[in-house]
Amino acid sequence: MSKPSASKVIDTMMEKDLFSQWLGIQRLEEREGFCKLKMTIRKEMCNGFEIAHGGIAYSLADSALAFASNNHGRHAVSIETSISHIKPLMTGDVIIATAEERSKGNKIGIYEVKVEKVSGELVALFKGTVFRKETLWE
Repeated sequence: MSKPSASKVIDTMMEKDLFSQWLGIQRLEEREGFCKLKMTIRKEMCNGFEIAHGGIAYSLADSALAFASNNHGRHAVSIETSISHIKPLMTGDVIIATAEERSKGNKIGIYEVKVEKVSGELVALFKGTVFRKETLWE
């Protein structure tokens, strides 16, 4: 059997990823080891300060990490992640997460995700390390 394309892997993942669907993620670009996603901050994503809960930018970055690290055709799961929040996000802000592979070994992959407003303003930096399983995507 041939290896599925990066887009096919993400199609399969998104089908069951109800949280990414709830976020309203739009897929902009994807290729092996890379993924770019877009979403809009909604009122119910905001905290008591009326800014987006930190988990929202984190979740978008985490989804970009998952799609970029799995789209080689092998299952990958995060084993360590971190985020630096740089600017607050408000209802209506449109943000883009760009995940790029920095290192891919047989078992471990390292990814950097930039979260930016559509204007290009950097709002968060995310780093993720994944464990690459032997299991293949079909």
